[in-house]
Amino acid sequence: MNTRLVVVAICSAAIIVDGYDLIVYGTVVPTLVDGSAGWVLGPAEAGRIGAYALIGMLIGAMLIGTITDLVGRRRVMLGCIAWFSTAMALAAAAPTVELFGFARFVAGLGLGGVVPTAIALTIEYAHPRHRSTTNAIMFSGYSIGGIVASLTAIAAIPALGWRSMFWIGAVLGWLLLPVAWRLLPESANYLLARGREAEAAELAARYDLVLEKAPERSGTGPVAAFASLFARQFLRGTLVFWLGTGVGLLLVYGLNTWLAQIMREAGYPLGSALAFLLVLNFGAILGTPLLGVVADRIGSKPVTAGMFAVAALCIFLMSIPLPSVLLFALVAIAGACTIGTTVLVNAYTANFYPAHMRATGLGWALGVGRLGAICGPIYGGAVMASGWGLEANFYAFALPAVLGALAMLVVPGGREAIEAGPPLADRSNLRSRRS
Repeated sequence: MNTRLVVVAICSAAIIVDGYDLIVYGTVVPTLVDGSAGWVLGPAEAGRIGAYALIGMLIGAMLIGTITDLVGRRRVMLGCIAWFSTAMALAAAAPTVELFGFARFVAGLGLGGVVPTAIALTIEYAHPRHRSTTNAIMFSGYSIGGIVASLTAIAAIPALGWRSMFWIGAVLGWLLLPVAWRLLPESANYLLARGREAEAAELAARYDLVLEKAPERSGTGPVAAFASLFARQFLRGTLVFWLGTGVGLLLVYGLNTWLAQIMREAGYPLGSALAFLLVLNFGAILGTPLLGVVADRIGSKPVTAGMFAVAALCIFLMSIPLPSVLLFALVAIAGACTIGTTVLVNAYTANFYPAHMRATGLGWALGVGRLGAICGPIYGGAVMASGWGLEANFYAFALPAVLGALAMLVVPGGREAIEAGPPLADRSNLRSRRS
């Protein structure tokens, strides 16, 4: 079981549960809005509640992402899984709207910590020549979680009620926890940076890893870790990745929260409207790994910029009356080029930073990017409540995709920004030796 695949599989499983627990809210929004849940919510209020988990994720990604580089990946991953699974159970049992919203915020704290930790571990344990592809495959778990949530909702909500969706999410997390406890290793590069060289060498030999020697630093606390993101060779990349991540997450969470309701207002029944949500995530599962292969071959910059541009075009075309089969095709491509683009931007970000600051860089990009995720449900709800018409919902999501394409075009560096690492870090790779 000591293979790279085990680590990637556990990280992917964590992202599947993470994806389910986030997208599940979009599956229950139509029930909450039409009053059949017992709570009568307008679109604006439903959008605000959708943003609570994302506010928690903002805080969790920034704080836990930084802490991960200081206390280790394994501990943080296990703690986050236990945290958000318990919070999902609290959401399922919440007696009031206010307590439900609070439980979603608490769940977001743990959900936000899982993503940078999973990406950092995957990038480290992936083969160096296939990092974008491996991360894309791993992070396809997010879309698998979305599909599981969509399919489960079609059967579970009419039969068991909307609360059952949150109980299922809690159980999935609780089942994963003992598996991760047994099989997930620590980051070898984290151990090396902490002076635990024998343990790092043993892990590297077991998993055939190449260690990255971290530089000597004057500070080792959270402030020093954060300040390193603004060193001269990283400053522009840090800011651009914050913007690109924010735009991508706005699209992901805005569409996952509101697509079903938008299509319902377009005249589709609940089952068909939820099917659009399923296709959005299915498109990401198929397209993201393929585009990850392309990114490994020609570079992340042209691929991520092009994907944002294609997403803008597809979302715009959805505003035109078209046969259902064409709409489903456009939604699938939009899924690959919104969810998928965000996945590849995450890999691009991870490759931009050396190992000793990778989770910090990812955590802050995802944390600041959560401002976009928070805005997504609120933004979509505001447009729906504006009375501007059905087409405005699509125009509103096409514009941010154009901004994302422009942001990716100004990322500094060559094919992969990891090449920016040497000025800060001694990148002399140490192939571990068996004792």
